[in-house]
Amino acid sequence: MSPRSPSVNEEMRRRSRDRLLQATVDLVGERGYEATTLADIADRAGAARGLVSYYFPGKRQLLQSAVHRLMHRTLESALWREPRTEDGRELLARAIDAVLGLAADRPVLMRTHMSGILQAEGFIPCPEQHRVAALLRWSVERSGSRQVDTDYPLLRALLMGAVFAIVLPGAPMPAERMRADLFQRFGLGWELGVPPGDKSGDKSGGKSGGESGAGPPEHRSLSL
Repeated sequence: MSPRSPSVNEEMRRRSRDRLLQATVDLVGERGYEATTLADIADRAGAARGLVSYYFPGKRQLLQSAVHRLMHRTLESALWREPRTEDGRELLARAIDAVLGLAADRPVLMRTHMSGILQAEGFIPCPEQHRVAALLRWSVERSGSRQVDTDYPLLRALLMGAVFAIVLPGAPMPAERMRADLFQRFGLGWELGVPPGDKSGDKSGGKSGGESGAGPPEHRSLSL
């Protein structure tokens, strides 16, 4: 039996939600968190103010979902960029470079995201968060890890620490230095992924595709 096709209303709701998420990363990246209101986000998305509250209980939850959506799209684009590869170590390198690239390219947005995570509520579960987690875990699995349940949480923690170090106000660490540390820990060659100075990798977070059954997973109940 083929999966049920989304109805017109479901597709409209999905698109409205996506527009709100995109408007959030754009505005917070431009203005910062405090200077961005829910009304601003609704206006940028071309949506009614009440629609924001319908999908999200508050601005912090909206921001976390928006950043995790950006991370998911960026990771997926990086993993599937040309030339396609089945090399697990190359895939892990691409995943690391994609996350570090976001920190280097969007420091205001990622700094705000990290600040929210460090608050009392921490991570707020959402579909976008689960997709990011699924892609990172898949990358660890494909790299040949024999202890995925140990190596995946380690990668997650090290990436969070690296992002925090890169976006730290006043004393940021160079992304290249954090990359070198992560690559050494996971035994990855410097030439893998997108080495500093090589702009051939797509870190724009654009749409990507893959052959049926061969690509990264899209939905798993995991947390990042």
